[in-house]
Amino acid sequence: MKEFKLDQHPKISAGFKVPENYFDTFSATLLADLPNKEAKVIPLFSKRKKLIWAAAAIFIGVLSIPLYNHFHSSTTEFDSTYLENYLAYQPNITEYDLINEINLNQSLPLLESTSADLTTVEDYLIKEGNIEQLIIE
Repeated sequence: MKEFKLDQHPKISAGFKVPENYFDTFSATLLADLPNKEAKVIPLFSKRKKLIWAAAAIFIGVLSIPLYNHFHSSTTEFDSTYLENYLAYQPNITEYDLINEINLNQSLPLLESTSADLTTVEDYLIKEGNIEQLIIE
């Protein structure tokens, strides 16, 4: 094999030449071409503002739940006249059925809490006029 020496053989040119003192002034020309853009400053209170809005939304939500439940409750309270009319016009329910449904343990505190004088009871019976019917029942 022949000896190959790089210094003695002609070199192939790349076809491009670098101008004189190009790399000496490259950094200065590059910085001059870049736009002078300032860095964006993010204020800290913007995160704080989001937290305040989130806390306010949670607070409003917590307060609105009892209001919603109050206005949209499914339980209805009946007055005594409605119940009396309902029981009076129910053909399937008799007085005996109602008496059988009353639990004595539940009705004793009610009887103890009501205070009726003997004179009040007598006045009621005199005004009612159907004492015989009440005794029969």
